[in-house]
Order: sequence, then C-alpha cells, then structure tokens
Amino acid sequence: MGYLSIAAPKTAEAGAQLESEADPATTLTAEDAMTKVEPPAERRVQAPGTGKEKTETMISQKAKYALRALVALARVESPEETRMISEIAEQQNIPKKFLEQILLDLKHHGIVASRRGKAGGYLLLRPAEHITFGEVLRIIDGPIAPLPCLSRMAYRRCQDCGSEQSCEIRRVFARVAIATREVLDRTTIADSLRAEGDDLPLDGAGLQNVSRSGGSL
Repeated sequence: MGYLSIAAPKTAEAGAQLESEADPATTLTAEDAMTKVEPPAERRVQAPGTGKEKTETMISQKAKYALRALVALARVESPEETRMISEIAEQQNIPKKFLEQILLDLKHHGIVASRRGKAGGYLLLRPAEHITFGEVLRIIDGPIAPLPCLSRMAYRRCQDCGSEQSCEIRRVFARVAIATREVLDRTTIADSLRAEGDDLPLDGAGLQNVSRSGGSL
C-alpha cells in the first residue's frame, strides 16, 4: 500500500494519563507516554532487475505487530481470559515498549480492553470474528489505497492529474484497491486462525515456485 498516513500523536495532557494497565509490573510515566517508540528499522532489499532499494514489506512493521498481537489474544481458551504484555511480547518477538503503544492504540479504538490486578492483562473487546484485517490496517497505517485519489477515508486528487475519469493509471489501480479491500475487509482475525491448515504457498520456497510457474507475487 503505497499511500499510508499515520495517526497524529497524542497530546501532552492525554499522554500523561496513559498507563500500561494490563501489566501491573509496567507503568508508563508521562515522559514514556510522550516518547515515540520507533519500530525496528524495516529491511531494505534490492528490487530484482532494477538495482534500486525498496522496503521489504508493503505494510508497516507496526501493523504486522498489531495483527500478531491480536492473533495471540484470539488464541485464548476463554473470551474472558487475559494475556500479559510481557507474555505476548516474548511469544511474538515484539519489543515490549513498542507493543505497549500498539495495544493502547487498539484500546482507544475499541479493539482490545485491559484489566488490572493479579489476573490483569489485555483481552479482545470484540469477538475475533468481528475484527477485520482492513480495520486494523486503517487504524495503524491509514488508508488502504495505492493512490490518494482512490482512498475512501483520505481522498486527495493527485497534483498532476488532468482527469480522473480518463486516467489509465487510476483505472488499473482502482481494480487493485477493490481487490485488496475485498480480501482485507472480509478477512477477520478468526479467519486467519482457521486458515492455518490451508494448503497455501506461505513459505519462501512455495512463493518462488508460484513465480516460476508463471505467476508473480
């Protein structure tokens, strides 16, 4: 998704009130809350045949962490069961401080909730069947659109555009946007768990075989 916008940072007043409620052993101070924890640098790779570098992923590392955290929360045996930040961070290999900020973002958007006390932790506020990949990506990364003129939530006409109706590039990428939304807005966190046994070419070798057989991913 080439066109992504990141949510504006919280105000100092709001930041001072943020607290890692889920993990009794970890409390965010006002200074911590206002300090932006940067995600690990995304790897840059050589684009085949071009000699140019590009990021290795099309969604941000923060979005990947958010989805992995939600999958971890969806694996609990009971809807009322909580999981500690430290537990999720270790299991999913996510920097703990960064995970705290991600879960607070998801909490503010009504995706997860936190509980204090001995059995404190985070849990899904809504069933995993009602949380889509598209919703999470929009919360974390912004619009799911390859071009600003195709965004539903942050539409902006391209500066060099003569006519959207006759733009060949927009016409092609509109199909890409529609297909992408179709998958992301119809696929839930619960669906991703059910897909674990599917015969999909998810590993590197499988994707390379698809490419050799005539496809390209």
